[in-house]
Amino acid sequence: MESTPCIRTVAIVGVGLIGGSFALALRRNGFTGRIVGVSSKATLDQARDLEVIDEGCPLEEGVAQADLVYLANPIGRILEQLPRVARVAKPDCLVTDAGSTKQVIVREASRHFAPGLFLGGHPMAGKEARGVVAADARLFEGRPYIVTPDSPGQLERPIVREFLDWIKKLGSLLITLTPESHDERVGRASHLPQMCSSALSEMLGAGGEAPFLAEVAGPGLLDMTRLAMSSHEVWSDIMHTNKTVLLRALDEYIVGLQSVRDRVARGETESLFSDAAKFAKRIRKID
Repeated sequence: MESTPCIRTVAIVGVGLIGGSFALALRRNGFTGRIVGVSSKATLDQARDLEVIDEGCPLEEGVAQADLVYLANPIGRILEQLPRVARVAKPDCLVTDAGSTKQVIVREASRHFAPGLFLGGHPMAGKEARGVVAADARLFEGRPYIVTPDSPGQLERPIVREFLDWIKKLGSLLITLTPESHDERVGRASHLPQMCSSALSEMLGAGGEAPFLAEVAGPGLLDMTRLAMSSHEVWSDIMHTNKTVLLRALDEYIVGLQSVRDRVARGETESLFSDAAKFAKRIRKID
């Protein structure tokens, strides 16, 4: 006999790319409960037109009726909203987030929520495009979804188990980390690549050669500069809340670039390509 679902109403706070995609993915994978959205009026109108949410409402109203609250705004907004959410959330509600850094969010959440009621989260998925119009029901498929529980026992709460089951149904690869380990790993796997892409684009564009380079640009340059189209509004919070890790990673990359320059100058680049290919194949799971 199947148990009664704990999650019957979901409140998406921030119905943009990630929040909207989460709502669409739930529907696509069989969620039959209500999905309410909390965002600006213009966004909520779009979200209803696109059938991403069932209704829109103010934050306190949406949170008060929810069994699951999904905070999908930029990090700064999440931090501002945590105390408001904690004041009106139901005692048995699960609150989770999709912020790109975890230590600051989890630490702030611990000031407002009793143990076990907030679960830090981060879907490793996204696009350069923003807004609910870019939402995609398959955005999370095949992508890591990291959660940072406050204790191993939190994962045994029925509502948490149900939420994690939904994450798996979306096609995500569930990973459990501490907030510290998350920020260290993601600082290298996500935040450093963003900075490298932005730096390359800025450098190449500084000489006013964009029209000339566009004529000869192949997939390599397009791939390397894709992340440079990302929003600074989103990334400013990420850089601020993971600055120590990012600065250390950038220092290591600068040393690595100097080593590459020295090897190019000496004509000794075979090991560079060999070692680089091994890493590239490994993260793509290519034998």
